[in-house]
Amino acid sequence: MQIGTHVLPNRLFVAPMAGVTDRPFRVLCKKLGAGHAVSEMVTSQPHLYASLKTSRRANHEGEPAPIAVQIAGVEPRQMAEAARYNIERGAQIIDINMGCPAKKVCNVFAGSALMQNEALALDIVDAVVQAAAPVPVTLKMRTGWCQGEKNALAIAQGAQARGVALIAIHGRTREQGYGGEAEYDTIAAVKRALRIPVVANGDIDSPEKAAFVFRKTGADALMIGRAAQGRPWIFGDIAHFLAHGTHRAPPRVLDAQQWLTEHLDDHYRLYGELTGTRSARKHIGWTLKQLPGGEDFRREMNLLDTSSQQLRRLAEWFGELARRHERLPLLPQPASVPLTA
Repeated sequence: MQIGTHVLPNRLFVAPMAGVTDRPFRVLCKKLGAGHAVSEMVTSQPHLYASLKTSRRANHEGEPAPIAVQIAGVEPRQMAEAARYNIERGAQIIDINMGCPAKKVCNVFAGSALMQNEALALDIVDAVVQAAAPVPVTLKMRTGWCQGEKNALAIAQGAQARGVALIAIHGRTREQGYGGEAEYDTIAAVKRALRIPVVANGDIDSPEKAAFVFRKTGADALMIGRAAQGRPWIFGDIAHFLAHGTHRAPPRVLDAQQWLTEHLDDHYRLYGELTGTRSARKHIGWTLKQLPGGEDFRREMNLLDTSSQQLRRLAEWFGELARRHERLPLLPQPASVPLTA
């Protein structure tokens, strides 16, 4: 798997998710088997470059290459400048956001709202590709704005003609948000029509589902988002299943505790004590919800106000869990949708 000159270790990507795929989370996922990770979206508005939120999202200290930064905006010249700005600060791949369904993004006609204006969308692609060269540019989008306006194929063909190196498609329209079922027929149609790599995204939450989506779409790679929240080892699980056709054992309890502790230490360093302690709660909660007794313990964790308290109680709770189980006693996770032809 290759993006420009960057050879990736495998075909399993971390989907960019606002408020989730910060540097600590990307580093953790890459450590546990992801072959590529794209940053949270970074604004293209110059007056926000120096904001604390943007500076944190643009932090790549210690992150394994290639560094991929997703930019969002609606003005071609601004998007071109954002590409240059991030490349000067270490970005090795620029990703264009044309998939975010959030109202605050779509209300200013950015994200997936761009799919309503194909001419503007492709002007942005053209401007960013020219500004970023020779750094490769990728594109993340949806199948279309709504069920009656699925134009992913037209935009994908236009983006390929303008020099995009790879396209990732979430198998939902903007209208769906994250509800309903992802569909893969549109992704398969785009894959058949393009020469560049196509990445399938949406409802990939198990090794079996990953194998099914590869078969269904013919995609070159898969992008996994929500299923990696609290389960970052899913990339290794999928890679093992694709290679051997069997499931590997769940992680050892003490290994999972170490991964979570290392992740939280990095998280606290990036966000600081107050913000870091509060924002760490969601990552802790995602991990705990799949474990027996985890929901009760999560409520306790949400009352702790310091990072040291969080780490101490996690060590105690996982230590007790390890005395009863060598490996994580994972609760059954319902699949998002059945595997259908």
